[in-house]
Amino acid sequence: MHQTYCFARPTHKYLDLNPGRDFEREIVVKVNVPELVRSELGRKSWRGGHVALGTNTDPYQWVESKYRLMPGIWEAMRDFANPCSVLSKSPLLLRDIPLFKQIAARTEFVANLSVPTLDEKAWRASEPHTPHPRTRLAAVGELNRAGIPTGVLIAPLMPGINDDPRQVERILEVAGEMGAKSVGGIGLHLRGEVKGVFMDWLRQYRPDLVERYERLYGTGAYLPKNERERLAKLARGGRRPRRFIGKDAPVRRTNAAAADPPSGNPEVHDATQPKLF
Repeated sequence: MHQTYCFARPTHKYLDLNPGRDFEREIVVKVNVPELVRSELGRKSWRGGHVALGTNTDPYQWVESKYRLMPGIWEAMRDFANPCSVLSKSPLLLRDIPLFKQIAARTEFVANLSVPTLDEKAWRASEPHTPHPRTRLAAVGELNRAGIPTGVLIAPLMPGINDDPRQVERILEVAGEMGAKSVGGIGLHLRGEVKGVFMDWLRQYRPDLVERYERLYGTGAYLPKNERERLAKLARGGRRPRRFIGKDAPVRRTNAAAADPPSGNPEVHDATQPKLF
């Protein structure tokens, strides 16, 4: 899956691959990962901590349909009753619902689908070759109907690109319709080589935003704190009362975007949302 801001790009450099060009054409598959997971979970030193899959790179990329590595990983989590979760952009995870149910019967398990925007132009420009955002939201509904607690992560929120309150509110509305158990948002992180790749993309597609991003990310990989807080408020639906799903299941608007990593330039700039093109 091609994402201009993917956290996995620095790994390509570590493997002597180009984090820009090669990232678009080369994927590294660890074919023995189910065995390694089972071995690690079986160590006497392992204390059964929560394992979150998908926080660095998506475990359900298209090659998973060929290699089918995830079932072996989930079987290990089930057999060791190890708390776990998954974050993905792909409805391919629906294939493994039977295993999710088995895990949930023994320990804590939650799923989340990442949906940064429902705007067609913004999606096609920033996430080409990824599953359509609406199919991801449909997957949220199917997982929840299957009894798997599933939420939505509006990520990344990119100033001037997908932070129009009307766009975000539409995601919140559809997430509610799909029975999402939680909704959170995270501002764009530009760590390591990701920053150069993203800025090259921005110069091509949105040159009007280059100066703004150079200021926002001038001293670090994270947005200034007050900008992160603004995006967190968007993901909570502003000051509006939280909506409810059905009779008694509230959508929990989480504060993920307000997390406090090392902050960059504290200067805040105009948050007006222009068109992507």
